This record gives sequence, C-alpha cells and structure tokens, in this order.
Amino acid sequence: MRRTCLCFLIFTTASLAVVPSSQGQDNPAPKAPAVAAAAPTSGFRAEFLEVIAYYEQRYTRLAEAMPAEKYTWRPGEGVRSIGEVFTHITAANYGVARALGTAIPNGVDPKAIQALSGDKPKVLQGLKESFAHLRNATLALNDGEADKPQKMFGMQSTLRGSFTMITGHFGEHLGQSIAYARVNGVVPPWTEEAQKQQQKSADKPKP
Repeated sequence: MRRTCLCFLIFTTASLAVVPSSQGQDNPAPKAPAVAAAAPTSGFRAEFLEVIAYYEQRYTRLAEAMPAEKYTWRPGEGVRSIGEVFTHITAANYGVARALGTAIPNGVDPKAIQALSGDKPKVLQGLKESFAHLRNATLALNDGEADKPQKMFGMQSTLRGSFTMITGHFGEHLGQSIAYARVNGVVPPWTEEAQKQQQKSADKPKP
C-alpha cells in the first residue's frame, strides 16, 4: 500500500511541477536549468550520479529494445502501458529536478509528456533529455548540504534521504518494465549479453 501511495505522490509531484509554487518555504526558489559542471569524484552527489547513470542506461536500452508496436500494450485496464511507464519516469525526472531547485526547461510540459507514450522515438528522446536534466540538477547541488531538510514526494527528509526515495522509484518501475518486456518476449539487452558471454565461455575448449 505504501508503494502505491508513494508512486501516486511521485506522479502528482511531476504533474504539478510546471506550476509555480506559492509555498517557497518547502523548497528553494527554482534556479535556471543547470549548466554542465565538473562531475564530483566523491561525496553523496557522486554516488547519486552513478545511480542516475545506471538507471538511465537500463531504461533507455530497454526502451530501445521494445518494438514500437508494443508501446501501447498494457497488462490490464487501468494499468500503465509500456510507453506510459517510460513517460512516467520522464515526467518524474523533471519533477524531482524542480524539487531539488532546478527549474523545468522552457517548452517542457510534464503534464503533456504522457500523451507521447505511443511514439517510440519521442519517448526515447524524452527519456534521454530528462535524465540529462536530472543529472545537471544534481551537479548544481552542494555536497555540504547533504543533511539539509528536503521535502520530496510529499514527505519530509534530508537531501541525502530524498535520493534514497528517488532510487526506490527508479527500481520499482524498472522492475515493472522488465516484467512487461518479458511478457512480450523481449529479453533485457544486458541479460541477453550476459547469457551470450556465459555461452561463449561454456563453448571454450577445456585445457
């Protein structure tokens, strides 16, 4: 039940992120979209950037592997389709970045992103752009503020703690996407590569 509530809060946060907030005390005033900065090699930002890179690679590769005609497939009525899971992550990335203090780029409307869920090229483009935006929003933070109070998905935590929530959201929907892929006969690319490598090792002549 808690997972369902959290996911609802994430979706709500992402959907409303484009609307200017009158409650400035919850989060700092949004900054302009972050520009590329030197990536840290240690600290909580460096750790979270590794998490972002991991999930970006998983989501984009799985989205690329899914046939375009399967993007509208859903396991049942009232459940997100394959494409809608990917656009949900895209919208959430923008909502999270805004909560961290980086404004949504001009021309991006999180509420309209889900309407693109059946268009594979646009879904892929949106995913990549949203992950780049979240990465830049993370680079714009200060390592010395890891324990700063931070409201994320309607819950009060710290900046460091909010990254744990975000990571959980990534993992929840990646698992959902993998299940969708398997049901539709698509093996995740990284699994397929591992299986080929194992087979290659097994086929090597024994010394």
